[in-house]
Amino acid sequence: MSEIKIYKKEDFEPMRNACQLAKRVLDYIEPYIQENTTTEKLDTLCHDFIIANNATSATLNYKGFPKSICTSVNHVVCHGIPGSYKLVKGDIINIDVTVNLNGWFGDTSRTFIVGPTTKLAENLVKVTQEALYIGINAVKPGGYFEDIGKAIQEFVDKYGYSIVKDYCGHGIGRVYHDEPIVIHYDSGEQRQRILPGMFFTIEPMINAGSHKIKILKDGWTAVTIDKSLSAQFEHTIGVIDNTVEILTA
Repeated sequence: MSEIKIYKKEDFEPMRNACQLAKRVLDYIEPYIQENTTTEKLDTLCHDFIIANNATSATLNYKGFPKSICTSVNHVVCHGIPGSYKLVKGDIINIDVTVNLNGWFGDTSRTFIVGPTTKLAENLVKVTQEALYIGINAVKPGGYFEDIGKAIQEFVDKYGYSIVKDYCGHGIGRVYHDEPIVIHYDSGEQRQRILPGMFFTIEPMINAGSHKIKILKDGWTAVTIDKSLSAQFEHTIGVIDNTVEILTA
């Protein structure tokens, strides 16, 4: 395991700038998430917005990923590739954005609902968003990363949903994916302390059914093995002195 980077106070301003741009991308794209809009169109709009703001997409060509955002619809857990699919009423879609602004990475995602949907989908999205903030509230300078997963697990279990175990949050900053890994369930394996100067993401993926997933033939798209709905929300967190800051809020 590589050493976790500890950033300086002066690093928080450029990191905030990158994270705020990532947030603005999601704010910008929300009105376009409508019936009959293709996920390819959403990708193009986000790409152009990022470029217009003097940044680049961190996902574009990352290990061969072909697009500027991830669009994960319904039973797609994460890493959905934008394409010809047209959104329909009742869909839920997670849009995951990471920008590179002046060498700093800002990473965030939200799950959106396309028009009226089922009570199950509404509740899953609501619980997943709440689970993210439950995890964030568990972050304490001097505490442990395992506290995040414990808090999320305890909350999600009340609803009978499952937490995806194959993906995790991660360190970020000057590097897109870095140490530490941030596990979203109670693993009992994260006795690393949370210290001032750390940047990392919390990004729980919650399934209405089984936690098990599989990867499609494209090598990227992860789907629930039982085709149950999946939702995700993500923020980038910064720890400065005794304060925990949601940099993408």
